Amino acid sequence: MAKGIFVVGTDTGVGKTIVSAGLALVLKERGIRVGVMKPVATGCVGPMNRLVSPDAVFLFEAAQNEYAPLTSPVRYRNPVAPSVAEVYENLKVDIKSILKAYRELTKIYDYIIIEGIGGLLVPLQKKYYVANLVREIGLPILIVSPIGLGAINHTLLTVDSALIRGLFVKGIIFNRAPLVNFSLAELTNPKVIHDLTGIPILGSLPELDDVDVEHCRFGKLPEVFKDRINVNAFLE
Repeated sequence: MAKGIFVVGTDTGVGKTIVSAGLALVLKERGIRVGVMKPVATGCVGPMNRLVSPDAVFLFEAAQNEYAPLTSPVRYRNPVAPSVAEVYENLKVDIKSILKAYRELTKIYDYIIIEGIGGLLVPLQKKYYVANLVREIGLPILIVSPIGLGAINHTLLTVDSALIRGLFVKGIIFNRAPLVNFSLAELTNPKVIHDLTGIPILGSLPELDDVDVEHCRFGKLPEVFKDRINVNAFLE
């Protein structure tokens, strides 16, 4: 089986796609064959029979994969929880097809990066959450969190939810960390969260103005990722 990581957020819009793509770019530079996956995507664009997830395309291009259907097996137009989207679009979240796509990726690539949707308790189906999918796939998780006010509560809730369900948390990455003019919360939150959870802090990323998910522009993401993130921890 391939090694890999399942990237989850403390909320939606916290930067999972940027972190996942950054990791893919850096591992690929090391000569590792990286497969990427966005198992369920909502808020997709295009005609109903050819919906496209910009996040999935960004990951696909970062890793230079060859099999788009495996990267993004379940897609919805409406930007809502998948359990809601499947009702309004009359298309069930097919967990078996997701697991099959994952197994196919492990036959092709050495390391798999899976980006979840929202947080661990986003419902994919009634009483089936992102956390259930993580458990079935069996990969460790990486938590992506904002660094500012509220990060302690949201990150601890995510860690608690993961541990209760028997998931292994590889580490935490903070996104959109300021390079200057830190607030007291931004300065102290990483250490407080580490002290309270014991989970490794693998680094932080600043806001990158030259990164554009919609237009697949990576800018300085690989250079900044190598400089500010403990990449070796993902390979241990």
